[in-house]
Amino acid sequence: MWDFSFLGNEVISRIIVLAATTPRDACRVACVSPVFRSIADSDEVWRQFLPPDHRDGVVLPQISSKKSLYLHLCRNRNMSGKKCFMIGARELAIDQPYWIWIDEPNSRFGQVAQLLCVDQFRIVGRIETKMLSTETRYAAYLVFRFGEYRGGFDGPAESRVSIESHGHREWSTVILDPREGEPRSMREHGDGWLEIKMGEFYNENGDDGILECSLKEVVNKTRKYGLVVAGIQIRPKEMY
Repeated sequence: MWDFSFLGNEVISRIIVLAATTPRDACRVACVSPVFRSIADSDEVWRQFLPPDHRDGVVLPQISSKKSLYLHLCRNRNMSGKKCFMIGARELAIDQPYWIWIDEPNSRFGQVAQLLCVDQFRIVGRIETKMLSTETRYAAYLVFRFGEYRGGFDGPAESRVSIESHGHREWSTVILDPREGEPRSMREHGDGWLEIKMGEFYNENGDDGILECSLKEVVNKTRKYGLVVAGIQIRPKEMY
């Protein structure tokens, strides 16, 4: 094993920045020696691999290490680099008097909304299409679960995804808590949360304006309670 320490950290750092043009390169260089590893894991090296919008505080938490931030992005984007977006519960339009905020360690934003009791419910999330990857077909999902006691969600609800500027509107009917024996359209996460598809849209140039995702009751049958909402996730359709 060659001893490169005589070159000095500044020279080694410059060599690594020039040589490590991809994250894989940086990981390979880190295996050369402890000196190389400390520099290959530095912010100077990993900053070049981050996308231009990585400082968006709405999408990402504050992560000081650039390598850790890159790995966080990899967990929230597919391999093609397409963006995912989570509209947290605090950013949703809901009828405030009927909901409370609760701390949730398994939620990305730390707090989620829990429905106390309501006759009719409506949840709306909005973001600008420029926050998403262009030329990409997206799907929107409500991320939710139920409390210990729940009721009223065994009937149909209307979900809608729309972009007003170019007239795109897509409706579908979903059931959040189907009765036993009825088909289930939601998918379970490994962390106890459920998700149900709200609709799809195509983000062409990212300049279409405001994307609105909404879920509302179709028929007012009974009182609803016990629903816990983490937010609305928007991700490329090809991602599972």
